[in-house]
Amino acid sequence: MRFGLAGFAGSGKTTLFNAMTGLDVPVGYGGGIRVGTVRVPDNRLDFLSGVISPKKTTYAAINLRDVPGEHGAGARCLSPKSLQEIRDREALCLVLRDFLNPALDTDPDPLGDLRAFHDECVLADLAVVERRLDRARKERADIREIDAFETMTAVLEDGKALRLLSEAELHRGFLKGYGLLTDLPLLVAVNVEEERASGAPDPDLAEEARGMGGAAMVLSAGVEAEIAQLDPEDQAEFLEDMGLSEPALARFIRAAYAMMDLVSFFTIGKDEVKAWTVRRGTVARKAAGAVHSDMERGFIRAEVIRYEVFARYGSEQAVKEAGLIRVEGRDYVVADGDLLHVRFNV
Repeated sequence: MRFGLAGFAGSGKTTLFNAMTGLDVPVGYGGGIRVGTVRVPDNRLDFLSGVISPKKTTYAAINLRDVPGEHGAGARCLSPKSLQEIRDREALCLVLRDFLNPALDTDPDPLGDLRAFHDECVLADLAVVERRLDRARKERADIREIDAFETMTAVLEDGKALRLLSEAELHRGFLKGYGLLTDLPLLVAVNVEEERASGAPDPDLAEEARGMGGAAMVLSAGVEAEIAQLDPEDQAEFLEDMGLSEPALARFIRAAYAMMDLVSFFTIGKDEVKAWTVRRGTVARKAAGAVHSDMERGFIRAEVIRYEVFARYGSEQAVKEAGLIRVEGRDYVVADGDLLHVRFNV
């Protein structure tokens, strides 16, 4: 999963990036793009690895791209170059400042920042959509494509996000390659002072985010950066003192998975035990394609074990002897926690 981490200068975005990735990139204004990868913890994968003892255990991962904010007179903006850097992401995380920053001469205004970011993305998308619509009309393109871009133009001109449109309202097959920002899932992370780290987002801001088709969460990036440097046993005590049950990374991952409606399935073997992430509702043949394109192309069937069944019996052989390995076809909808063994032929 590829997330673009965006935010205006002084929002604490890079501090959060460091806390989540374990990196130590310079915090401040300017600089280039920073990229980091975070592992998605999963107790189920830990259990499977402990039972099977594979040569390699591979967790699902989130790739974060930290895009520098602009600083100066136009601090509440992102340059066209910065926006372009997040167009190829699968989702966006917008970090909003809701704390006093001595380096800035303005009071925090997270709701205003959210609206400003939304407006920038709308205008950037509208420029892309209008150019393509004009060209499509001149080239007498597929009428369905013209309809899709006319629909998007109307929505964007109304100041709304494309992510609000259902699949029935917008044929997204024509959107591939354009990286439309307002069609990407949006997670809003409100960066607050330490004392408010365990609180909830401001109701007005949360409602505004929902109105844009996004979701909101609260965190304190500075505190999270401190927590990330502690030993695991000390982290729990620190979190408890803060009124938190888990660090920001875990909350971020859970919020991201819920927002994007993601599930995990597993492949197991002596060489590797691995977690894979797909959208809820993905059928077996498409899930096989996440593992390897040959598996999707030559899909025959999937042998499926529910994680709970494997955990109860303790081994694949025991599950097989109990007759609880299911054989499913290409249209089987993969469930969260499924163990898949795909039979294919190319």
